[in-house]
Amino acid sequence: MLEIFVKHGAPEEILYVNKPHIGTDVLTTVIRNMREEIRNAGGEVRFHSKVTDFKIENSRLRGVVINHKEELPCETAVLAIGHSARDTFHMLYEKGIAMEAKSFAVGVRAEHRQTMVNRSQYGTERTILPAADYKVAAQLGNGRGVYSFCMCPGGYIVNASSEEGRLAINGMSYQSRAGENANSAIIVTVTPEDFEGTGPLSGVEFQRKLESSAYKLAGGRIPVQLYEDFCKNKVSDAFGSVTPQMKGEYAFANIRSIFPEEIAVSIEEGIKKFNDKICGFSRGDTVLSGVESRTSSPVRIMRNDELVSGIAGLYPCGEGAGYAGGITSAAMDGIKVAEKIAGIYKAVD
Repeated sequence: MLEIFVKHGAPEEILYVNKPHIGTDVLTTVIRNMREEIRNAGGEVRFHSKVTDFKIENSRLRGVVINHKEELPCETAVLAIGHSARDTFHMLYEKGIAMEAKSFAVGVRAEHRQTMVNRSQYGTERTILPAADYKVAAQLGNGRGVYSFCMCPGGYIVNASSEEGRLAINGMSYQSRAGENANSAIIVTVTPEDFEGTGPLSGVEFQRKLESSAYKLAGGRIPVQLYEDFCKNKVSDAFGSVTPQMKGEYAFANIRSIFPEEIAVSIEEGIKKFNDKICGFSRGDTVLSGVESRTSSPVRIMRNDELVSGIAGLYPCGEGAGYAGGITSAAMDGIKVAEKIAGIYKAVD
């Protein structure tokens, strides 16, 4: 899988470094090259084309409907829809496709000076080594797990909202990782028992509730708060040594109010514990932002040992279907599904 990325423009170092990094700026070229190879092989890529319905006869796929009007006959479709395809989740549920709510994690992004992370990891702020990264985790007394996720050395926080009136954030790094701040999601595991309501889409509604609160807090801008004020449950009024590096406007707000109190307490305690591993992690002027709600899919679309759903020919795949937790594992699941489908057609031939 990494070799495929390199073939299409990713740096060769991802084949041997322990934590492969492509970079958002380079990834756009990689994806464009992949798209052209698909076209050169006879494939077609359609933009502005959403699957809005399935044609099913006798529990077998017969076609997909695009943008409510165009019917495309097919007997095989791969549901590689991503973990934010909420409209598609609803459509699948209404069609009777078996799915279940699953655990995921929610929390905030924490920003520190990259020089502080370098000093903790390397022993010096200035170094010829790459911008230092980290991975931290802790088990709390309340039984919750809290951990870092998608850590971005020298990175930026991005307004990644996808629905009107709701706000979600993510993190990214360019290939050079030359930004002044390090950021990482600090997240807490939530389970179906935490969700209000019942049914397989209860996790989606839990996410939406958090994102609606985040949107209202700062009028659609990314809400930010110093860690010391997060602990005091009050709005911050000035930055300390860390100034946010964000793609999108931001404003001070009480991020703690977004979360159920047990989740907020877990974030607070987790950051305190992480200071034992990275000196300065729980500094009062650490900048928190929210809400990080899209760590993985809130649903799992059921499939059998042949990787097929309850509808013959329909293959749930990757992160959105609940079988992966990031770019790498999603790509690997895609290869598994493709090999399974290719094997079936080879056997028929």
